[in-house]
Amino acid sequence: MSFQAYLDSVEQKTGKTPNEFIELAKAEGFDSDTKAGEIVAWLKQDFELSHGHAMAMVHVIKNGSKISDKHVKSGGTHSDDSNELRLDGIKNR
Repeated sequence: MSFQAYLDSVEQKTGKTPNEFIELAKAEGFDSDTKAGEIVAWLKQDFELSHGHAMAMVHVIKNGSKISDKHVKSGGTHSDDSNELRLDGIKNR
């Protein structure tokens, strides 16, 4: 599953876009300095996300829309088309 597919799956499950999760995380007091485990625990408890899906959300909460080039068009399981993730929601594509 690509990184973008993880984000899309979270949106389908929760009805919230990655950008909405970023805002919710800010409201909870989370930022780039927050430990991943704290954010994962919140996402699992409040949104019933799996560990993998929560970790994908942690990345965008802490780092924004950029991902490493190592998975771009790599042909592997986690291959993405771009190093820029879409955070504005599925309907905006």
